[in-house]
Amino acid sequence: MRPFDYQRPAAPEAACQGMSASPHAAYIGGGTNLIDLMKLGVMAPDLLVDVNRLGFDTIKDLDDGVEIGATVRNSDLADDPRIRVRWPVLSRALLAGASAQLRNKATTAGNLLQRTRCPYFQDIDVPCNKRKPGSGCAALGGELRNHAILGTSEHCVAAHPSDMAVAMQALDAQVVIRDADGQTRTMGLDHFYRTPGDTPHIETRLNPADLITGVRLPAPLGDRQVYRKVRDRASYAFALVSAAAVMQLKEGRIEYAAIAFGGLGTQPWRDPKVDALLTGARPSEALFEKAGDVLLRSAELREGLEFKKPLAHRVLKAVLTEATQ
Repeated sequence: MRPFDYQRPAAPEAACQGMSASPHAAYIGGGTNLIDLMKLGVMAPDLLVDVNRLGFDTIKDLDDGVEIGATVRNSDLADDPRIRVRWPVLSRALLAGASAQLRNKATTAGNLLQRTRCPYFQDIDVPCNKRKPGSGCAALGGELRNHAILGTSEHCVAAHPSDMAVAMQALDAQVVIRDADGQTRTMGLDHFYRTPGDTPHIETRLNPADLITGVRLPAPLGDRQVYRKVRDRASYAFALVSAAAVMQLKEGRIEYAAIAFGGLGTQPWRDPKVDALLTGARPSEALFEKAGDVLLRSAELREGLEFKKPLAHRVLKAVLTEATQ
């Protein structure tokens, strides 16, 4: 058991101050990922800053959408009538992502920030650049079934695990962030995550004491929303390939398309070239096949991951077919 301090601040500024006081501090909301990693010895914070009493547990209506508080539980978000009616792809992704017990604890911000489930990252006896920079990547040359084929590097091939973030990527979500000086900024989810490059341990563009206060969803630009997830077992498991589609059709053509993917990338993956190819075109099997080719043009199909290319094609085709019927 490693000793650590615990703080339960009553205001955001106190939370940021607590994080600023220690280079090894961590925010804790539901703790569904962090506590597991602490038990495994993967993370060893010397201070936990509890963010559950900061007033970020509501979903607020905005003029052009909603703002989801950072500590809104995944179960409450999935069941909210506004989300189910206007952003159903998000509700479906959340329900596909975890058991009811986990959804009752997991938070919105924590879901965005959850760490990879790469088994080599979780095993402290093998090298991992994400866990210990410069130590190497044990996954390379290892078993790679649940790893990424997009956005990888020679330093890391770990896939991002979130279902919720995939749907939010397709919905043009904006992350609301408060810094240590009390200033607030927003950042698109497409800019929020970083691909590993040669610094896989730096996963987002957050500064050390930054506090996520919420996520803003603009009014959806498409009323046809689909989420599909393929996994190794029917019960709750991480995606081999998943896809979220938000689309609008007009007079037989695709007027708007936003497609995001899970299980394929080192972050929730959205390729603007895929969206651009679909927009303005008439739905067809040939179009959907070409969209898959565009998506996977730079895929790194290491040994053990070759199956993901045809699987991604089939998942994308199925999602686009359902969304355009």
